[in-house]
Amino acid sequence: MRELEYPFDSEYILKKSKKIRRQLLENGTVFLPKKIAVLGGSTTHDIVRILELFLLHHGIRPEFYESEYAQYWQDVMFDNPELVEFAPDLIYIHTSNRNIARYPGMAEDGAQIDAMLEEQYMHFQAMWDKIADKYHCPVIQNNFEYPFYRVLGNQEAVLRQGRISFLNSLNEKFYAYAREHEGFYINDINYMSAAYGLDKWAEPFYWHMYKYAMCMQAIPEFAHNLANIIKAVFGRNKKSLVLDLDNTLWGGIVGDDGVENLEIGQETSLGQVYAEFQSYIKAQKDIGVMLNVDSKNEHDNAIAGLGHPDGILKPEDFILIKANWEPKSRNIADIAAQMNILPDSLVFVDDNPAEREIVSAQVPGVAVPAIGTPEQYIRVLDHSGFFEVTSLSEDDRKRNEMYQANMERKRQQQSFGDYREYLLSLEMKGTVRPFEPIYMARIAQLTNKSNQFNLTTRRYTQGDIERFAQDGNYMTRYGKLEDKFGDNGVVSIVIGKRGSMEDVAFYQDKEEVTVTGEGGDVLHLELWLMSCRVLKREMESAMMDSVVEACKACGIKTIMGYYYPTAKNGMVRDFYAGMGFTKVAQSQEGNTVWRFEIPETYSKKNTVIEIL
Repeated sequence: MRELEYPFDSEYILKKSKKIRRQLLENGTVFLPKKIAVLGGSTTHDIVRILELFLLHHGIRPEFYESEYAQYWQDVMFDNPELVEFAPDLIYIHTSNRNIARYPGMAEDGAQIDAMLEEQYMHFQAMWDKIADKYHCPVIQNNFEYPFYRVLGNQEAVLRQGRISFLNSLNEKFYAYAREHEGFYINDINYMSAAYGLDKWAEPFYWHMYKYAMCMQAIPEFAHNLANIIKAVFGRNKKSLVLDLDNTLWGGIVGDDGVENLEIGQETSLGQVYAEFQSYIKAQKDIGVMLNVDSKNEHDNAIAGLGHPDGILKPEDFILIKANWEPKSRNIADIAAQMNILPDSLVFVDDNPAEREIVSAQVPGVAVPAIGTPEQYIRVLDHSGFFEVTSLSEDDRKRNEMYQANMERKRQQQSFGDYREYLLSLEMKGTVRPFEPIYMARIAQLTNKSNQFNLTTRRYTQGDIERFAQDGNYMTRYGKLEDKFGDNGVVSIVIGKRGSMEDVAFYQDKEEVTVTGEGGDVLHLELWLMSCRVLKREMESAMMDSVVEACKACGIKTIMGYYYPTAKNGMVRDFYAGMGFTKVAQSQEGNTVWRFEIPETYSKKNTVIEIL
């Protein structure tokens, strides 16, 4: 919805929230339901009201629990029955500098301030640890914004007695906890308040009149930022930038002006703007955002422009370069198809409003930000939060390289008449093993990002993954794949829970199944997912072979598979049929149940991957 895309009109959102909500609920979106607990150190009603709009915009339909005013700590530490019964999928703790119990006085020395700092930090850590033990769900915690006045003036951040110094030290402790605990995320209100303008953000009237931690007008930007973290946690990030060239990555038209006359580099102020934008895009690539080009240009001219000596981005930084005279909407659809991702994973960046409008109308789901003038490009993309980072793995850093290798595989495929011969030519080597500590973070990341090849779309934290690996009732498998073009990393995950046939009814209704004790001769597949970059390469067969082998080793005779349809996973609707399962049930919602009886003699399905 355009009204919720950055830059947006905050006053309009605040005034028309009911109308916007109604439109979002009536537009036919299939929503991902999530229960979100908002534990407030200040008034949160309007934050929840606006946060709901941005989450609906991201395809998430939230159900909220709100603590009473300033009861955030008590709700957790004293097990508020309503919160326990609510069983949140995510907990958000909305505190601010107004919730600091005590600041250093001018007469207190360093040791006293250290003790005060530790006491204040432990107040929060005890709550976070209790959440981890009790709720096993992701947590988002505000850091602390600066106060709106400085008793010590410019020494406020220097002297230990200063409030800014104290808050900086407390924030650093929060960051250290976040680095050490997967599933714990910081909502950076210190940055937001600075970007918004601290004097406006912290207008005292709103605290003293309504107990709001910020001015009313800042709530939409605050909710937008918070929603970006939540949608990233639940796998709703975008994956790729699709970039125009002329007047987007450089000033001028390469076909008319020539490479030598393009504005890029340090010679002009506008050239510096474009160079800075290219540097920003390059940094996006370094965190795993895939880069592609969609430009109305001759291909040779596009390559020449990207080869400009003062340019930051080069042709090798891009996976696909669509420089031709086809409609840009058609090129974008081709890019999505060639990369095996959905169009709603793409962000199209073009200076031309007409081109943006055509793509928006012709390719539903593609994000098409109104990027404004060149000086605004970075701010619009950055504040839009399309690629909000919740973790950063080695696979993220290598993602462009992996997809470029995939393009090489496809080019090689075209030279083979027999598909199996092509697969054998890749010289694939795979590893399929129970979950191992070194890959826990990547496994958790995959469960939260994979949407298309994902049979049940269950989301797990790293803590969940580690628990499954240690639980004798669970069978876990990860799959890695490499070939002569490169290493794809961890690309497939299977999680199964041992039980009985009586559990089938619970799984069909997508309910949690509790198994007490060891044993049971049925394996219920709670999760089976695979990265789309290794589709049709028999990795799924290798995973099946490993699961069957493990089942036979521990006396499991039957494997039950479950498919829960979503707006994105239609491609695996009949996956289990291809693996030899028989469909035994289907609900009104389309949830299907599949059964595989393990034969005495099982013929391995994988014939092309060497399993190490």
